[in-house]
Amino acid sequence: MKPLFKSGMTIMYGGFGGIGTPPGLIDVILDSGAEDLHLIGNDTGFPDIGIGKVVCAERVKSIITSHIGSNPVAGQFMTSGKLAVEFSPQGILAERIRAGGVGIPAILSDIGTENSFVANQKPRCKLHDAEYLIETALSADISIVHAKQADPFGNLIYDKSARNTNPLVAMAGKMTIAEVEEIVPLGSLDPDEIVTPGVFVNYIVQSEGVNWQWVWE
Repeated sequence: MKPLFKSGMTIMYGGFGGIGTPPGLIDVILDSGAEDLHLIGNDTGFPDIGIGKVVCAERVKSIITSHIGSNPVAGQFMTSGKLAVEFSPQGILAERIRAGGVGIPAILSDIGTENSFVANQKPRCKLHDAEYLIETALSADISIVHAKQADPFGNLIYDKSARNTNPLVAMAGKMTIAEVEEIVPLGSLDPDEIVTPGVFVNYIVQSEGVNWQWVWE
């Protein structure tokens, strides 16, 4: 089987500060040797937690994210020019990902019109006498998500706050890989509890659990 993660590709990931980010798939990215990656996700994790491990390994060329404050290495790379960062307000980022998942090319937002980091030469338009930024939809070559349970069809259930942006990210990848804590027999999941339908998921892999120490432990 050819490696799924390749240099130069765009990878979207779920989670918030590492919670809800698939630990095993992060290691697969590192082991693949892929570099010059373009990332899309809520944050840059911590240096040894979540997507931060990939950032700190200097495998990332650019990232679209809402903040990098929890990972000082990402900040150092940004100021030194090693990492191109596009900041997108958290809610706008989530909506751009959702738009990518449902096939909408862009959304309009009045958030950040006066902020150079957010506006950053984005196109603008006027609607009902108000000015808006045109925020392009986001999608990825591969989306990686972390779920609590999956059945063989790829239907996913998430664990409390570890759900985070995972359902949106799962929709927006040309290919979506779900790392799950438990793979259950078909028919075991309550249909009313399924958050991500299996139609969005291409592969499911068994998780071996979180392999980093949380900063509060």
